[in-house]
Amino acid sequence: MNIMTKKERYGKIIEYFLAHNPNAETELIYHNPFDLLVAVILSAQCTDKRVNMTTPELLRAFPDARRMAETTPDEIFEYIKSISYPNNKARHLVNMSKMLVEKYGGEVPEDYDALLSLPGVGRKTANVIASVVWNKPKMAVDTHVFRVSNRIGLTQNSKTPYETEMELTKNIPAEYIPVAHHWLILHGRYVCTARNPKCSECGISALCKSYSHK
Repeated sequence: MNIMTKKERYGKIIEYFLAHNPNAETELIYHNPFDLLVAVILSAQCTDKRVNMTTPELLRAFPDARRMAETTPDEIFEYIKSISYPNNKARHLVNMSKMLVEKYGGEVPEDYDALLSLPGVGRKTANVIASVVWNKPKMAVDTHVFRVSNRIGLTQNSKTPYETEMELTKNIPAEYIPVAHHWLILHGRYVCTARNPKCSECGISALCKSYSHK
């Protein structure tokens, strides 16, 4: 029996997604970098569907950093109370907006370290903004990416999102990293689900390390 090398597995999985979902993109609805930053902060431990139900009214009331910086967390809370951890996220949104106004002229900075310095913005959020807005080779690792990468064999028992990010970034060609993030998220959301993955419907089951051990 031929054992697939890691390089072969990466190559064949990338080939599959390029053929079947070449233009994969975020399911968060946004119109500009500020909208997306707000949405990604809200999406932590919350579904994109719920975020998309919440952001239209929030962003109508506070359409840019200057308007959001002038309000209070209590006022933001009223718009986002159906989201997970609304108190923390309301504080993050106001403080993030204040920093955008004070340091970056109200605009979302392209510089990666500047993004990371914003309240409420960790590596995952910064990587989403860098890859989606500026097409930079930054791999955001959420629960879906973490689970799917380990399960199909792209990573070797990585214990943390950071380890997963480093391994994926090392092995996926830079030009595919922004779209690969969405390939793995969407695959995890709709096919390689946490419970009862739909292996019989999966187009990469023949390449999957977990499936080969069933």
